[in-house]
Amino acid sequence: MSRIEAPRDDATAATGDLVGRLLGALPADAVLTDPDVTASYAHDMASFCPAGTPAVVVLPRTVEEVQHVLRVATELRVPVVPQGARTGLSGGANAHDGWIVLSLTRMDRILEISPVDRVAVVEPGVVNATLSRAVREHGLYYPPDPSSWETCTIGGNIGTASGGLCCVKYGVTAEYVLGLDVVLADGRLMSTGRRTAKGVAGYDLTRLFVGSEGSLGIVVRAVLGLRPAPPAQLVLAAEFPSARAACDAVCAIMAGGHVPSLLELMDRTTVRAVNDLARMGLPETTEALLLAAFDTPDPAADLAAVGALCEAAGATRVVPADDPAESELLLQARRLSLTALEAVKGTTMIDDVCVPRSRLADLLDGVERVAERHRLTIGVCAHAGDGNTHPTVCFDAADPDESRRARASFDEIMALGLELGGTITGEHGVGVLKKDWLARELGPVGLEMQRAVKQTFDPLGILNPGKLF
Repeated sequence: MSRIEAPRDDATAATGDLVGRLLGALPADAVLTDPDVTASYAHDMASFCPAGTPAVVVLPRTVEEVQHVLRVATELRVPVVPQGARTGLSGGANAHDGWIVLSLTRMDRILEISPVDRVAVVEPGVVNATLSRAVREHGLYYPPDPSSWETCTIGGNIGTASGGLCCVKYGVTAEYVLGLDVVLADGRLMSTGRRTAKGVAGYDLTRLFVGSEGSLGIVVRAVLGLRPAPPAQLVLAAEFPSARAACDAVCAIMAGGHVPSLLELMDRTTVRAVNDLARMGLPETTEALLLAAFDTPDPAADLAAVGALCEAAGATRVVPADDPAESELLLQARRLSLTALEAVKGTTMIDDVCVPRSRLADLLDGVERVAERHRLTIGVCAHAGDGNTHPTVCFDAADPDESRRARASFDEIMALGLELGGTITGEHGVGVLKKDWLARELGPVGLEMQRAVKQTFDPLGILNPGKLF
């Protein structure tokens, strides 16, 4: 057996022995064994990712309980899959038959908010939106805001290095994780990083854990950097006669030195899907809709400057919002994009390809060609200011041929992203869905080094095996 692959059933202890050992230091309500219940923890929201029924689901409340679970898992050689809210889109939280699911949702305390140090100390089960609202009460701001921010957890955000709508100005989760407490595969507790404004002691192990998808250790506490709360943002909507014209505007905005708090793009398929779902009255004649926002002291002036660049790039209509309420209405349309596209056929495969901004138009044009070739509906919404696109393949999962074409189109889009100098994932992670593509992106030497890191932290291969590699 490869050290980084899942042990087979004949290498795991009997379920009864496993449960008994877990109950030795865990309360009864923290150990779930009912198959109807454990089956509900089997997978995240990704399509085309295999999953099985775990032997047991454990819901710890303390660091010591997590350590106990890992010690038992190490002794019995049972794989452990850490989970948050299971809103992931890559299969990174998927379980297999006989494994332990370690759900961290009950570790949901905000331990500290420090306005002086501008940090928050939290447990992994804290919901992103809960933290954001709590720090706002102190005049502070936690910027990372994935689309699922009302339900996703900080631990899950750290595991997948999540992004969000605000990344163009404020960056991604990795830039706000200052320090971690991590339970290692053998149950030892390790602290990384700092809570100071500066710190360069030793290798940056904190960054190593961010985006590791639970394959190196279990995050049980995080020190997160905060910023002063910005003013309310104002949003501009610009309609374009082509996706390329909208991408030209994106390039002009960024080359002009502007720093929007948000720069999002919706193609015509996405705009029509949102209208069909929510009757929002978006302009269905448009080929692309660009949303730009500023949270500066004078956002109206910034919007006017960006509006002029949009018009120069060919925008047929530019509409700046007059107040935060109108701005929020425009952003609601963007937040509904993925839900609306899912309603088109019932099932979606959401890609997460990031390319240099200068190649954004080439990617969107390529996606359109892929959709035509495979006779599929593929909508694109994008964090355009980052070059991070979400081509979303809509298909009928009950139709085998359409499902086959959906998977083929998904792979072609990833290949296109790499060809354009991009990456197979900007914020959703690798999980099961993209692990074959990870090897292509890293190359043989890069893959060897990453596997060596995994071997160092998890020599028995029990931490979320089968993910990433």
